[in-house]
Amino acid sequence: MTSTHALARLLANKRFPLSAKYDPEWVMKCEMGPNALWLTELLAERIPLKPGMRVLDMGCGRAMSSIFLAKEFGVQVWANDLWIPASENWQRIKEAGVEDRVFPIHAEAHSLPYAEEFFDAIVSMDSYQYYGTDDLYLTHFVKLVKRGGRIGIVVPGLAREFRGRGPAHLGSYRACFDFHTADWWGRHWGRTGLVKIETAEAVPGGGRLWCRWEEAQYVAGTRKRDDTDVKVFRADKGRNLGFVRLVGRRVMSDPVWT
Repeated sequence: MTSTHALARLLANKRFPLSAKYDPEWVMKCEMGPNALWLTELLAERIPLKPGMRVLDMGCGRAMSSIFLAKEFGVQVWANDLWIPASENWQRIKEAGVEDRVFPIHAEAHSLPYAEEFFDAIVSMDSYQYYGTDDLYLTHFVKLVKRGGRIGIVVPGLAREFRGRGPAHLGSYRACFDFHTADWWGRHWGRTGLVKIETAEAVPGGGRLWCRWEEAQYVAGTRKRDDTDVKVFRADKGRNLGFVRLVGRRVMSDPVWT
């Protein structure tokens, strides 16, 4: 079996019929972490997306998730990222034929250039953990979505909170203090009173999905044979690492704090 066929086999997952339509080599070329198409499809299961909606894709990386959202749901997407230049993403967007629906923006999470209540929905895949664990971040971020609109994220997560460092087999992941459980994230957002939590759950089989993605990277040549990430996920077997899916709906009236 060629590496191309092996890669296609690893990325072909009946759980993600929309993602399966995309060229595996393109997916690998655009990757910046766990498969953004899988994570976006997981989130779309919990957020109703309709043609014409304005959506902020926060931390979009190489705009793969933004292109996917525009193509599969007909929404308009503001593809916001700090690490990837907007001009680079614009080229990918044009090549994908969605330049009328996806708009690349280069901006840092604490300096976003958007009007309040501009978006119908906000999504973020494998990004929010870098800035959103701040107790005050949601109080500013939520203002960008319309009242009644949804904010949804999929982030790397834990099956349980660790006291101190995690199990030794997790290697460098033992120090990922921005990884938390679904319960932690639900409390983190819920205590603000700014959103009604609709979904706060560990993605079923998330650890296995992540491991499969790491294996696919090895097949594609983006990971070395002795890559530590592959070893970690093989050893963990989904016991600790996975993904958290969180969706909150902005309340119609903000709470009054005293």
